[in-house]
Order: sequence, then C-alpha cells, then structure tokens
Amino acid sequence: MIVTAVVCPHPPLLVPELAGDAAGELDALRAACARAVRALSRAGADALVVVGGADLKGDPTAGYPADAAGSLRPWGVDVRVGAGEPVLPLSLTIGRWLLEREGVAGGVTGFHAVSFGAAPAVCDRLGRRLAEAAPRVALLVMADGSACLSEKAPGYLDPRARSYDDHVRHVLERADAEALAALDPRQAEELSFAGRAALQVLAGAVRGDHSADGTAGKGEPVPVFGEREVYYEDPYGVGYFVATWSKRAGG
Repeated sequence: MIVTAVVCPHPPLLVPELAGDAAGELDALRAACARAVRALSRAGADALVVVGGADLKGDPTAGYPADAAGSLRPWGVDVRVGAGEPVLPLSLTIGRWLLEREGVAGGVTGFHAVSFGAAPAVCDRLGRRLAEAAPRVALLVMADGSACLSEKAPGYLDPRARSYDDHVRHVLERADAEALAALDPRQAEELSFAGRAALQVLAGAVRGDHSADGTAGKGEPVPVFGEREVYYEDPYGVGYFVATWSKRAGG
C-alpha cells in the first residue's frame, strides 16, 4: 500500500556542481525537493522505492538494487552517488542524490526504471507491483514536465505545452490517479514531456491500492491522500513538478 508518494524532477542542473555560477537559479526548486524528500522519511514506511524514466533498450522496465550507484559524468561533472560501478540512469541518479542530500538514502529498498515510451499498461503493472512491495510503501517518482515551454527550451516552443503542464499540475493537486493514467503517450512525446511513463507508474501504484480494497470503479479517491502539496516552476522552458501525497494519520 502506498502511504506517501513524492514527485521530483531530474535535471542535471539540480546538482550545484553541474550548474556552476547559475546554481542559485534553482535554489527554490532544490528547497521544494528537499521538503518533499523529507516527507518520505516521516512516512513510517516499510519500503522506500524510487522509480524514474530512462532510455531503455529491450525490456521496458529495469530494476536495480538498493545500493546501486550513479554518476553525472556524462553531463559534465563526475558527481557520484552510491558506491561501485555507476549503473543508474539519470532520473534515478538524481533521485539518489536527493535522498543522500537529505540523509534518506539508507531506507531505499530498490530503484526501478521505466522506458520513456513505455505503454500505459506496462506502467500500470509496474506501479501495482511496487505498491505490493511491503505493507506500507513510500514512493519517490522522478518525472520532468514538458520541454517545449519557450523558444529557448530544448524542444522549442509548442503552444500546447503550457496547457498540458497546467493540466498535470492540477491533477497532482487533486491526487487524481485516474487522470494520470489517462495521459496520452503520443501527446506527451510530441511535447517532450519526459515524466509521462513514471507518473503512470505512480497511477498504477495508487490504482492498485484502490482495486485491492474492492472500491475500483466507484469513484472514491482511495487511498485518501489527505495531505497534498504541489510546487511548479519552468526555468529554461522546461516544466518541473514537486508534489507530495501523504495519507491521513492512521491510513
């Protein structure tokens, strides 16, 4: 059962050593991520699982052990997290960096990558499996928004991107797993919305809880995430969401 879910972005520039003189431009985003990650440590969970998108070859999902390492060397500076040979993709490397920064990495039970282009059904199955990892699961989801929000954005300006990101922000504010599950993969790809698959893993995890208690299809928001917080900004023409969903005490 998912008791707390956190969504964070994964741009390399989130790490100050890579941002250099521009590091201060993302201070507010780092602070929002720090607040969200600390919520994971307060969840009283039996398992802490991290999931993020990746450019996978072959299978649409991949798992990594709790002590898996990552490096940001391909993005300019060899900042490392974990010990051993770096194997984690960017999203999970940034996820581990955030957890280590807040002293939470020791609670991780596993890392999972999902292909950026994974079908919604694949995402749903992975999410349901992660929700069953333990009686109480805390989930960290690494997911970027659209990269088409300005003319200087990596994907250039697409007039549809703003409304798409706004829609996802409102969905996160409502903790609406059904709406996340309904995101269209083709439109997400067109708008360089890199987090679509990871967010649909989150949807699968929450919907798995929903169906497990027999209320699927009845419209009730189960589990009840009574505490919800969402932060959003779009520096450099890329949308970054930071969201926290926590169940009410005793849930």
